[in-house]
Amino acid sequence: MQLPPSATLSLERPSHPTLQINHPAATGSISLFGGHVLEWTPSGTNHPVLYMSPDAIFAEEKPIRGGIPICWPWFGPRPGFPSHGFVRTLLWNLAEVSESELGVTCRLELASDSSTLELWPHPFALELAVTMGRALEVELHMSNPGTAHVEVTGALHTYLCTGAIEQTRVIGLDGTAYTDTIDGNQRKIQTGAVDFRGEVDRIYHSAASVRVEDLTWNRVLHVSKKNSDTTVVWNPWIEKSQRLSDLPDKAYHDFLCIEAANAGDDIVNLGPGGEHMLSTRVEIL
Repeated sequence: MQLPPSATLSLERPSHPTLQINHPAATGSISLFGGHVLEWTPSGTNHPVLYMSPDAIFAEEKPIRGGIPICWPWFGPRPGFPSHGFVRTLLWNLAEVSESELGVTCRLELASDSSTLELWPHPFALELAVTMGRALEVELHMSNPGTAHVEVTGALHTYLCTGAIEQTRVIGLDGTAYTDTIDGNQRKIQTGAVDFRGEVDRIYHSAASVRVEDLTWNRVLHVSKKNSDTTVVWNPWIEKSQRLSDLPDKAYHDFLCIEAANAGDDIVNLGPGGEHMLSTRVEIL
């Protein structure tokens, strides 16, 4: 495949071929391992937008910590199976890269095979479309080429950089019901902004866009989505950061996750030949 001038394919890590983007509108990178957006920084900003753990492990069968992992065809733990599904630890195919004066669009593909059918006995076809410019747009297209109905959940597990988590808040979820997985999966109602004074792991039952207000960097991120009725907000805080081997002990200061999700009761039913598209968009206001 002939790549446009703003894109190069790096084989520095042979098991993780990486598409590097260097365009006047933005820089970034996408790993073909996992179809994983690693970095995106629009021109004119002093701070990266996506958080990548400096201790991330780039090894086969190990998910990459940071960026935007793809959770699919299930979200969360499943006893005896990989947490958050298996597509984030498979090698995707680079199908197309194009550029314009506005940015770069990349298209990756992944289809079921004998190894995936052992984990999940359903044929599937996935396409990931990533556009990097003044905004970052990520679309996960899924289709069911089989003859049976299939139920799936998933998420675009976006890690966002922050100057200091204690000085960061999420606006747009006031009055929204959520499931608090830290507190025994209790159902609660959000009051005001979401702030961070301890571990947060919540599934908000909301299709709304949110703003991430970062008082340290004086920056506001707008995070929107499509075809998602759940938004996951996560920060591991102190003890969980210390337990995660691919995350520095104090990394919880530096990021939060805002995930466009189909999770909980927000289940996608794909009939024979059925399709669904889950997307997220991030931009600096």
